[in-house]
Amino acid sequence: MHRRWLSFLFLAATAALLLAACSGGPVRRVSEPSASIQQLTVGADGSWSVELRLQNYSSIPMRFDAISLAMTLGDQPAGTLQGNAGISIGPESADVVTLAHAPTSAARIAMADALGGNHGIGYALEGTLRVVPEDKGARSFDIKRTSSLNPVPGLPGVLR
Repeated sequence: MHRRWLSFLFLAATAALLLAACSGGPVRRVSEPSASIQQLTVGADGSWSVELRLQNYSSIPMRFDAISLAMTLGDQPAGTLQGNAGISIGPESADVVTLAHAPTSAARIAMADALGGNHGIGYALEGTLRVVPEDKGARSFDIKRTSSLNPVPGLPGVLR
């Protein structure tokens, strides 16, 4: 009799643990996204096309809406990258949006120097990304990124 009682308690405890493990579901984590320049193309008219890589580090899909990032090229302010990405990016994934940009005169000169000398140039992005996590309200994240771009051999006016 005592043995049956212990067996019953063991099975009941095991069932309770299994139910508790199933009730939690996957962890829904919202993490700070990032942005970086994947490619910058200088047009014949002096305008720029900026391919901005948006990275979702969250465990749930995120819709990227408003982009407002002040860009510095070399030591020169290059204006603000602004746009509405309007794309959803899956969990722990990235995608690219293309933004047209009219740079400042100082940034155009710095870019012309880098392309003319066939050397790289540093850049910085600082501003906000507005994202909407799945089934939640919109949030704005502060972005601060520094990196560099280098000319692409065989593609004049293109840096990556």
